[in-house]
Amino acid sequence: MARAPTTPEDLEALETDVLAGFVLARAAAGLADGTIAADVVHLEQVRAWFGRPLWEMEPRDADSYFGKVLRTAAKGTRLARSQAIRTFFLFLELRHEVEIHQMTGRVVECPIDEMNRPRGHQQAKLRISPSAEQVTRLFTGWREELSSCRKFAPTARNYTACRRPPGRSQPPST
Repeated sequence: MARAPTTPEDLEALETDVLAGFVLARAAAGLADGTIAADVVHLEQVRAWFGRPLWEMEPRDADSYFGKVLRTAAKGTRLARSQAIRTFFLFLELRHEVEIHQMTGRVVECPIDEMNRPRGHQQAKLRISPSAEQVTRLFTGWREELSSCRKFAPTARNYTACRRPPGRSQPPST
């Protein structure tokens, strides 16, 4: 059975559906809304520059984009944009490769490769919880400072800290 030719409207609808699916998949993976929104902004900016669906992007296009358009951009911007593109193409390859090939005849392949991948890495912003000894030292310091506090806010904080038994996650009931 022959398939009807794909119209520009069909491709536009597919592009919209793919981006919506990307957002849902990232949300299902537990990413924060801000992270997902940042990825979408990066993808939209590349799409606006490219002028065509991103699945048509090839390594030479990425070379032009990162080598000319983003050449003077901050390192973090280049890395984040590159990561957004790589993640999006991984999604395309896993979920939509067959559909895109059937509609366009193109094989989905990430345009970011070893040759044009921006160098460097972003530091993970990990929050390491303080040790029990550090927490005890903090609350002890506030307790000792209570007698010399002159302003309301630090005094109220210190008083609350003094009334809270160590290790309790809930304030004491009155």
